[in-house]
Amino acid sequence: MRYIVMGQKALTEGFALLGFETFPDATTDQVESLLTGLLKRPEKALIFLESTLTYKHTAKTPADILPALARARREAAWVIITEIPPLHSPKEYRPSVETLLARVLGDSVLDKSA
Repeated sequence: MRYIVMGQKALTEGFALLGFETFPDATTDQVESLLTGLLKRPEKALIFLESTLTYKHTAKTPADILPALARARREAAWVIITEIPPLHSPKEYRPSVETLLARVLGDSVLDKSA
């Protein structure tokens, strides 16, 4: 099993101490390449992916999600991908599942003041 983290160098350094395979200052092209390779061979992997690397553009719409990431989430049960917030702006992080929850259950389900 591979343990992988991709993101800013400052973020990946701590994971390297834990024995993770790291991709400091990774690019979306590297994410696509890695996931495409993992989809070709069923090698188990746990991937921590900085949220800024999940979209092709800064628009962050469902249409902009990286193609290999969308495919891995749909088809690759042997690959677990977890988004983590950017190290320097964690409060700006909004997981993609929040949009789905709000659409299905309503915006009130995400009210953080309660």
